[in-house]
Amino acid sequence: MMHQLDLFGSLEPAPPPVEKAVTTPPEAGVAAAVKHNTAAPVTTATLAPVKKKRGRKSLKEVSEDTDVIKELDKITLDKQYYSISEVAGMFRVNTSLIRYWENEFDILQPKKNRKGDRLFRQEDIHHLKLIYHLLRERKYTIEGAKQKLKEDKKLAARNFEMVQALLKVRGFLTELKDQL
Repeated sequence: MMHQLDLFGSLEPAPPPVEKAVTTPPEAGVAAAVKHNTAAPVTTATLAPVKKKRGRKSLKEVSEDTDVIKELDKITLDKQYYSISEVAGMFRVNTSLIRYWENEFDILQPKKNRKGDRLFRQEDIHHLKLIYHLLRERKYTIEGAKQKLKEDKKLAARNFEMVQALLKVRGFLTELKDQL
């Protein structure tokens, strides 16, 4: 049984979920079954949309995002400029986070058109990969990542590239092991 916590901390049992059955009248027949793509009654429990959570991701959700850099390496950057929504989609983050990183990190300098839209070059996307790696994969704080980039940007970039190369080798070796 699920319990619901009220504002003052007392536990009380949660009300049971209510399911409303959506049935079709018999005269609707095949047309309704085709419309619902089923002949059985459809309940709201089966049609419940996936609720997108707002705010920060949990540690579990962040750890599942480790494949982002691998997927970005597979994508060929053939355009000269990318919009902020395209870049946010590549990294699976909100556009507001990209804007925040732009304000926090000096190495991110996307161009802006007359309208004020940010246009990211391939160089900016490479910088974003580095920032994403430091913040999300290496778990640096914003201040720690700024300091790391300020101390030696080339060293941080080289370390990032080395980690990516080692991950590729590891993936190749695991594939080879699985084939044996």
